[in-house]
Amino acid sequence: MTHQRARALPLPPAIRDRAARLAGRHGEFVKFALVGAIAFVVDTAVFVTAKSTVLEPKPVTAKVLAVLVATIVGYVLNREWSFRLRGGHGRPHEALLYFAVSGVALAVNAAPLWFSRYVLDLAQPAVSSLTEHVADLVSAQIIGTLLAMVFRWWAFRRWVFPDEVGPLR
Repeated sequence: MTHQRARALPLPPAIRDRAARLAGRHGEFVKFALVGAIAFVVDTAVFVTAKSTVLEPKPVTAKVLAVLVATIVGYVLNREWSFRLRGGHGRPHEALLYFAVSGVALAVNAAPLWFSRYVLDLAQPAVSSLTEHVADLVSAQIIGTLLAMVFRWWAFRRWVFPDEVGPLR
C-alpha cells in the first residue's frame, strides 16, 4: 500500500504564498503560541479545579500549582516542537534554565491575582462571590498569562534556546 499525501485545499496563489512567508518567518512564534494555548488550557483546568476544591481558601497556591503543571507540559512541547531547531546548551542545563525562567514567569503570572485579592481586596466579604471569581479569572488567567507569555518568549529565546542550529537531518 502506498502512502499518499493529503491534498491541500485549493487556495489562491497570493494567499498560499503569503501564508508560506508568514509560516517561514514566524513559524517558531506560532508553535510557541500553540504550546502556550495548550498550557493555558492545562493551567486553567488545574486552577479552577484546585480553587474550587482542596485549595478553595488559597487561590494563590492554586494558581502556583496550576502554573507548575502547565510549565512541565510546556517544557516538553517547547523543547520537542517549538524550539527543536534551537540549542546552545546541553539538555540538563537547558532544563535548569527553562525552569528558572519559568519560576520568574510564575511570579509574573501570579502577581496580578495577588494584587487583585490582597491590594484591591476583590474577595469576599468585600465583594460578591461572582465578582471574586471573575476578578480571579481575569487577573490570573488573562492579565497574568499575557504578561508571563511575553516574558517567556523573550527569555526562552535569549537564554534557554539561544542558538539556531538549523534544520535537523
